[in-house]
Amino acid sequence: MGVKRRDGVAILRLNRPERLNAINESLAGALRDACAAIARDPEARVVVLTGAGRAFCSGIDLRGFGPDVPGPEAPAIERLRFQEAMAALPEALRALPQPVVAAVNGVAVGGGLALCLAADIRICAASARFGNAAIRIGLSGAEMGMSYHLPRVVGTSVAADWMLTGRLVGAEEALRTGLVSAVHPDEDLSERAWETAAMIASHSPLGVQLTKRTLQLNADAPSLAAAVEVENRNQVITHATAEAAEARAAWSAR
Repeated sequence: MGVKRRDGVAILRLNRPERLNAINESLAGALRDACAAIARDPEARVVVLTGAGRAFCSGIDLRGFGPDVPGPEAPAIERLRFQEAMAALPEALRALPQPVVAAVNGVAVGGGLALCLAADIRICAASARFGNAAIRIGLSGAEMGMSYHLPRVVGTSVAADWMLTGRLVGAEEALRTGLVSAVHPDEDLSERAWETAAMIASHSPLGVQLTKRTLQLNADAPSLAAAVEVENRNQVITHATAEAAEARAAWSAR
């Protein structure tokens, strides 16, 4: 796991390219630690999540996760604890106060798709492929927050198609269904991700973080009135900040 910082942008890179960045015990721990560190970093305004080499993340490493993975004969409570630990990874990404831009290079399947879905913005390379892998190995296709995130992003019918068939979805279908907001040539992906993150980082940190929180909260708002109540309070809070005053002055001077 590598983390680089550049002008307010933390670039978080999954780094097991020889295994297509499959999640093993070490990578899972490094990702948890990196998220905890970034959450406390006042200099990190935006996070770009991507993979080293030719893949974003090929899911959990079934062949070499590490000694602590329980087998099917293990007590149910041990297998539950393992599943909870895996599900905590996308939860940690979603809980970051900073917006997360997922730059998907190559495959994002299984746990990789779950990490991608936990991001706030998703863009991908033309070579990207997405898929729900668990259903293809005899498990439930609903794991690591996927049954929550995916229907909200692409709709229930499309989510059911992908989760029940386990088929691979290409970049153009991902764009058409709204899983990603843009598709770029492979060689341009890193720069486009940086440009998106830098644009966000140029705005008021408080305004950006409250926007992220409001989007998350209001995705499940029980009513328009409840959603507007949160929006109104956030506008009152941000209106009095120095950053807002500077932004208004700069806008008026155009």
